[in-house]
Amino acid sequence: MDENEVVLPFNISDVKPMPENSFHTKFKKCIIAMTSRVIDILGGLVGCMCVIPITLAVIVNNIKDKDFGPIFFSQERIGKNGQIFKMYKFRTMVKNADQKLDELLEKDENARNEYRKYKKLKDDPRVTRFGKFLRKTSLDEFPQFFNVLKGDMTLVGPRPYLPREKEDMGEYYSYIIKQKPGVTGYWQIAGRNDITFEDRVDIDFRYQYKKSLTNDIKILLITVLITVKRKGAM
Repeated sequence: MDENEVVLPFNISDVKPMPENSFHTKFKKCIIAMTSRVIDILGGLVGCMCVIPITLAVIVNNIKDKDFGPIFFSQERIGKNGQIFKMYKFRTMVKNADQKLDELLEKDENARNEYRKYKKLKDDPRVTRFGKFLRKTSLDEFPQFFNVLKGDMTLVGPRPYLPREKEDMGEYYSYIIKQKPGVTGYWQIAGRNDITFEDRVDIDFRYQYKKSLTNDIKILLITVLITVKRKGAM
């Protein structure tokens, strides 16, 4: 096995849904929901404390690069039951990034095809110098711990989708929005940059039927391992 290969906590293709109306299922979901919320609060508090030194590092590097734009970035995302909320991140792109994306996609056919398939660009020219480091180490995601404390998000779950992606989610949409979006999830540890949008929604759909505290803890531990490895690679 390659030393960088990620061992997934379960085989998503073997997922079989449990009966929604059984007492056992409802009781189990209730216990999981209460325990998960306690874990979310504790994890959210720790994550928010980590935001302080990261913010200082972002400020120093932005000044160094003469980038005087906002430190944080908020964007509307789809939450539980389809509710729209503002998700927080450290800004990793140049200002007016959405406008620049539209201009790029209009004139570059290859970029247009890549974005249609993955809903992102692997070598996005809009990303700043320090933004590349934040993304590679996933440190740009840390402000989302404030979303966790607010209750908009949970530590582990499907990554929140953009409102404009609702149509592309198709029939998966009504199933995926049954649970809160997560700071990390199966898609994150399964190689998010190499997974198509179509595969992503299929993973998120199947994950909900295999959700358990044990699997979520495994995903959290693997996320930490991957993040540490990415830091060491810099």
